[in-house]
Amino acid sequence: MPKLDCPFQLAPVFKPKIWGRSSLEPLFARPENKGASSSGATRPKSQAGKNDLIGEVWITDDHSRFMNGPLTDLSLSEASQKYGPELNGYRWSDPRFPILAKYIFTSDWLSVQVHPDDDYARVHDPGSPGKCEMWYFIHAGEEAEILLGLKPGVTKEKLKTAFDKGTSRDLIHRYHPRAQETIFVPPGTVHALGPGLILFEAEQNSDLTYRLDDFGRVGLDGKPRPLHWKKGLEVTRVEVPAHRDLPHLEFREPFGSRRYMVAGRHFAAEELTVKKTATWTGSPERVEVFSILEGDGRVETGAGWLGYCTGETWLIPPATGRFRLVPRRKTRLLKVYVPDMEKDFRRALLKRGVKPREIDKICFD
Repeated sequence: MPKLDCPFQLAPVFKPKIWGRSSLEPLFARPENKGASSSGATRPKSQAGKNDLIGEVWITDDHSRFMNGPLTDLSLSEASQKYGPELNGYRWSDPRFPILAKYIFTSDWLSVQVHPDDDYARVHDPGSPGKCEMWYFIHAGEEAEILLGLKPGVTKEKLKTAFDKGTSRDLIHRYHPRAQETIFVPPGTVHALGPGLILFEAEQNSDLTYRLDDFGRVGLDGKPRPLHWKKGLEVTRVEVPAHRDLPHLEFREPFGSRRYMVAGRHFAAEELTVKKTATWTGSPERVEVFSILEGDGRVETGAGWLGYCTGETWLIPPATGRFRLVPRRKTRLLKVYVPDMEKDFRRALLKRGVKPREIDKICFD
């Protein structure tokens, strides 16, 4: 049995979407096989052209493959099932990897949608957990917008009528997101992403989405995409506020800086800026995902080193020994993991002098 005691690089998986883009800069080059689907299979020629737009790049997809070390060529799903807590940490018992992380590139509106919580999914879509997620905006064009949360006084009945008339966007708050803004999206929140956005999304390892309004479009197969009004309205929470304008809690570190972005029981996210050599070890209770937003350099371990660059994803298993991130250029990365809320966020921020009411704005129990 190999030791999982060093950082592992994961290959991304590219997902064609009708609202995607032809360019994935500055994070990724397009995949060489432009006809490839998420599983690597070639799509029919009839789906070529506009449908080659890439909308999502999943960096912890079940099909993501390891690119170094003893797990080389295993998929994340295969490794997670085979090694369990050795890869994912002793606090995680599910055979699936704990977090789905992805980048989203938009040139058009996504559908108006909503996600269920675990309890509803367990009954109505067994085999999949619910879906709680967060967004971190990397780029937002001047006209970029999002829809997030229902306006005051909107009921499920009014929302259903608006779906029939194609006017649902009038009942949902519109916002212009800012670069480096973080938003928390709990289950039951009606939402949609608009064009002109590049963002990072972390969530429960679930693709369970109830589509409420798709504006009459057709999918990659040329047919209207299905809507899920019954389930979607059942899980919609009209009282949920828009969790945005979160405090920007950033602090100096010997290597640069650390920003505490958002935390919940399903995931936490930090932004690390590395200007000088940073030395870390794995966390025994969990696996951590490092996603490089910008910069390049070396990942050094006792066994040698590997280069890293923008767009790459590295997993840090629990038994990872001491390793160093040595930046050649200033590096920004997102660190995502399943947290111990008290230790990793609440107590850590209290020690830094943050008031409890500010901590509550980024910690969601």
